[in-house]
Amino acid sequence: MENKPYHSALIGVGSNIGNRVEICCAAIERLRQHSSIEDLEVSPFFETDPVGVTDQPPFINLVIRMKTTLSPHELLKSLKTLEKELGRVYRYRWGPREIDLDILLYDDAIVEMDDLKIPHPEMHKRAFVLVPACEISPEWKHPLLKKTLAQLLGELSREGVLPYGGSIPCV
Repeated sequence: MENKPYHSALIGVGSNIGNRVEICCAAIERLRQHSSIEDLEVSPFFETDPVGVTDQPPFINLVIRMKTTLSPHELLKSLKTLEKELGRVYRYRWGPREIDLDILLYDDAIVEMDDLKIPHPEMHKRAFVLVPACEISPEWKHPLLKKTLAQLLGELSREGVLPYGGSIPCV
């Protein structure tokens, strides 16, 4: 990663189909092996109620903080490729998924494009994102709302977001 600047990124991870913990761990391991990503910090895992379409299995959610030399679009492309490699099948919006990898924050960047919006446009409304994010980055400021993640979480109910009680082989 020489000669390229490092950027900090916060990635949301979720799964509610198949062995949810195993697939999230596979995503973490693949990101750890990526040549343009380092210093992964992984939040605890949480079991969460689905949002939007609620008639589906509960999710495992977590957040990863990383350093990367990838641009936001390069990171997006890497995450979408990883989702496919791990068996993601697109069914319908907010539907069940094998794995979901979302860029939540990237430094203090604001990106507004058709295929990429940073900060993630829904993150400040989602306890399943903010609870794990606050475990590893409570002081990170939302670049549009000018509040820390901890402040944003303080405005939400944590209902439906519980610590995962099972074994987690990858952390």
